[in-house]
Amino acid sequence: MNKSGDSVMEVIKKPTVIKACGNKPKMIEEFIGRVNSQTSDVSIARMKSPSGWEEPGQRPEFDEYTLVLKGFLRVKTENQTVDINANEAIISPRGQWVQYSTPGPEGAEYIAVCVPAFSPDSVHRDL
Repeated sequence: MNKSGDSVMEVIKKPTVIKACGNKPKMIEEFIGRVNSQTSDVSIARMKSPSGWEEPGQRPEFDEYTLVLKGFLRVKTENQTVDINANEAIISPRGQWVQYSTPGPEGAEYIAVCVPAFSPDSVHRDL
């Protein structure tokens, strides 16, 4: 807020690159979230995962909304496995065990939105 009490828009000029978990290097570019904009209500990041990338399973305390831009993202839960292709999206509810991977030959590029914002303390990854 400015001095008059009005809300002020904040332009995000560039993301912060965050180190990712998984068996291969993956790029996470956080535009909005706890690191880049000090936002705790929501995080918005662009992910670029190589072919064969897989992260540990997790049981997060946030809802995750994922939109695949290129390639496909494999999403595994305790009960099912689905492939989310380019121009498709998936909602992973908080408290559900989930594991993401990009087994396709081109990997994947996707946008992840977490509500509330992602934090290492709230993701609860498998050991």
